[in-house]
Amino acid sequence: MANRQPAVRADLEEIFRAAYPRVVAVAARVLGGRNEADDVAQEVFLAFGRSDVPAAEAIGWLSVAAAHTALNQLRSGRRRVSREEAARSESVSPDVADAVVVNDERRRVRAALARLPRKQAIALVLRHSGLSYAEVAAALDLSPASVGTTVRRAESALRKELNRHASPE
Repeated sequence: MANRQPAVRADLEEIFRAAYPRVVAVAARVLGGRNEADDVAQEVFLAFGRSDVPAAEAIGWLSVAAAHTALNQLRSGRRRVSREEAARSESVSPDVADAVVVNDERRRVRAALARLPRKQAIALVLRHSGLSYAEVAAALDLSPASVGTTVRRAESALRKELNRHASPE
């Protein structure tokens, strides 16, 4: 029995060069770090390389795949564990209190984002990653007119999640 490698699409390099920054930006927006975003981008492009997604739909497909993969990674908790370990190993600096507050806020936002309905979370991430309404609509199979509503609902749901899990002062 021959062990055949799946065919890699001929346009992969061209699409990779054009879309890599956007894919990393989407993943970084969810995960908060470039290293983890690079890992997500690698995973997404591997899947894309084996796909038959039309080139004209590549940007949208890759953006959604990056958001899904990053959210999955965020939800799995792997990222949180490595971030907490990295924070413990960081050296003490004069503004450590500020860094702790900022890191805590980012952790809270990412945790709240992970609790949103997936379509809302992805619409929010894609829109705030710089995709236009038309691009978000194409990526999520929505009408362009409904993207704004979806994003606003996602922002509202995110605020509620943040308030629900806010610590009393």
